[in-house]
Amino acid sequence: MKFTDGYWQLRPGVSVLRPGTVESVEPDDRGFTVFAPAGRITGRGDTLNRPVVTVRFFTPAPGVIGVTIAHHTGGLPREPHFGLTTDDAHPVTVDVTGLSASLTTGDLTARVALVDGWRVEFLHGDRLVTASTGRSVGVVTDAEGRRHVHERLALGVGETVYGLGERFGPFVKNGQTVDIWNSDGGTASEQAYKNVPFYLSSTGYGVFVDHPEHVSFEVGSEVVTQTQFSVEGQTLTYYVIDGPTPKDVLRRYTALTGRPARVPAWSYGLWLSTSFTTSYDEKTVTEFVDGMAERGLPLSVFHFDCFWMRQFHWVDFVWDPATFPDPEGMLRRLHERDLKVCVWINPYIAQRSYLFEEGREAGYLVRNPDGSVWQWDKWQAGMALVDFTNPDAVRWFTGKLRALLDMGVDCFKTDFGERIPTEVVWHDGSDPQRMHNYYSYLYNKAVFELLETERGEGEAVLFARSATAGGQQFPVHWGGDCESTFAAMAESLRGGLSLAASGFGYWSHDIGGFEGTPDPAVFKRWVAFGLLSSHSRLHGSGSYRVPWEFDDEAVDVLRHFTQLKLSLMPYLAAAAQEAHRDGTPMMRPMIVEFPDDPATAYLDRQYMLGSDVLVAPVLSADGEVTYYVPAGTWTHLLTGAQVTGPAWVTEKHGYDSLPVLARPGAVIPFGSRTDRPDYEWADDVRLRLYAPARGQRTRVRVPSPGHGPGAEFEVRYDGVAASAELVAGASTGHICEIQGTER
Repeated sequence: MKFTDGYWQLRPGVSVLRPGTVESVEPDDRGFTVFAPAGRITGRGDTLNRPVVTVRFFTPAPGVIGVTIAHHTGGLPREPHFGLTTDDAHPVTVDVTGLSASLTTGDLTARVALVDGWRVEFLHGDRLVTASTGRSVGVVTDAEGRRHVHERLALGVGETVYGLGERFGPFVKNGQTVDIWNSDGGTASEQAYKNVPFYLSSTGYGVFVDHPEHVSFEVGSEVVTQTQFSVEGQTLTYYVIDGPTPKDVLRRYTALTGRPARVPAWSYGLWLSTSFTTSYDEKTVTEFVDGMAERGLPLSVFHFDCFWMRQFHWVDFVWDPATFPDPEGMLRRLHERDLKVCVWINPYIAQRSYLFEEGREAGYLVRNPDGSVWQWDKWQAGMALVDFTNPDAVRWFTGKLRALLDMGVDCFKTDFGERIPTEVVWHDGSDPQRMHNYYSYLYNKAVFELLETERGEGEAVLFARSATAGGQQFPVHWGGDCESTFAAMAESLRGGLSLAASGFGYWSHDIGGFEGTPDPAVFKRWVAFGLLSSHSRLHGSGSYRVPWEFDDEAVDVLRHFTQLKLSLMPYLAAAAQEAHRDGTPMMRPMIVEFPDDPATAYLDRQYMLGSDVLVAPVLSADGEVTYYVPAGTWTHLLTGAQVTGPAWVTEKHGYDSLPVLARPGAVIPFGSRTDRPDYEWADDVRLRLYAPARGQRTRVRVPSPGHGPGAEFEVRYDGVAASAELVAGASTGHICEIQGTER
């Protein structure tokens, strides 16, 4: 929210209190509190009628410093809060002198000047990363009498900012105003389904604003040399998270807010959907599955979208008897074909659903202040909303899902969760403003934990649309309702890269786009992009997404890239393991992997898939693509051709190709199968060494699709030949190959 009118003035009706000087500091073992009157104190008389801004500095975890700015602190507690994992025993240094007060955890220090006005410096060692200065902190009263608190942290020359959730506009957030407020707004505007009050800076730190309600960010927009963030109320809490690298920041941020869970090996295969409003029944499903098999197209999951249930009944979790008269038999037949099954759900209960009366009578639906059930007609006639703050409502809702699991369903697409009203009453008394974004967390958590309970840890997976901070614990998330164009393909990629910079380890999107029907060129180019994402799904709105609906070449392209992905499973599984262990996303913005290369700062049409594979989707009908390679000799996985960087490269690719390059010196394990994702990845693995350096020795870990130890190899290159040795785990055999000339 903007409060100023240019640099000198406030907007009409706005008043602001700012800390003018530090009156005193109260240290303790874990931090200190600063008392800063709004103005200078030159005598006792200046203490009268003088507001004081109270600022608490503390540390919840190593390398993380928290700051709470408060005016009046007598307000009632407001729930919910983000669930953070803290460490109250890590080493902390507190030092107060006549000139400054400082708090140090790890290499991160917050240093508050005690003389000459307000200044807080955040330092990594001796290097300044950002600062709060004289006009940064504000306790604001707006023209309507509402109170707000803002902070502004300095932006250095050339500093760029990323993240803030899945945002489809410019990847670099400098110059933007971003509202953290979940919306069902598609992928073509400033609205987003997944809003995360966390940003990542190119200069080696991150900032997490610990508020689940609406947070407004002005990133170099209200003040071009600062990032401002503000919330309504009398207090503001944020955390500065140390690096020095983007991976270090994401590791610390996800340690605080939650790491992505492991997902089952079968989920990395190809998903095929009925699409949304198309006409389908069991015969249609069988024809699709048969058609995929007849054309040699490996398929892992079949998804039933909304109309598996009766129209006007969403959701009641009852199969439509007109189109699916024998759901148990159909699910059994799909399982006999070695397919997993996903079904669409959401947390909205239509008035016509039998669950409406059940939920109303039991108090499981969100209510108006007068006690009546909140309802509207958008999406489903008379729909209500499940109240996930009520533990009994959670058990009721997940009990209905458990019956589907018992029937043979394997996972759920947890759609919606963004249109959450704010003039309602929640069972646990939660603040409606804070529940708007947080609802997505409770909704997906309930379904994911059910799957973990019923299927086991590592076997749960969702296809979720809405999220906020912490939602990365319940994967997978997909990009929402995009159009079927090259422009929408590019905006979807920007959204995925922004989400990755916000701590989400996995991400997917609708291959070919959702709205409309893609022309064959768009579909085929999107297939390559989709199969080189962490998860891959064919889905649309009003038209089918089976490849033979487009042309014969689309069938070949889908087969080619599906097989490529399945062969890469040993490599992808290791990247997924890193996401689960460290919070490093599988699909990474180039800036995350190459933070010291200034050319990567604005790259949003390419990405790293894991640490060693560069992918640049083709976003044009003529096949021309321009991309950037960092320093070294990079090798095309598909052709073996080499490109030496740093350089910008322009190439033209057929539909069966795109720039997908191995990093210099990378050892990429290729699996022995191309028909399914869940095979024993270490067996007969092919270890390909790309543009090696003489004397190079590399350890390569290949996970197991189950709970086994996997395998670890040491790969060596002596300048003439490459060799590999199994040093841990088990493998039936391996082959070591050199791809591309040495560096």
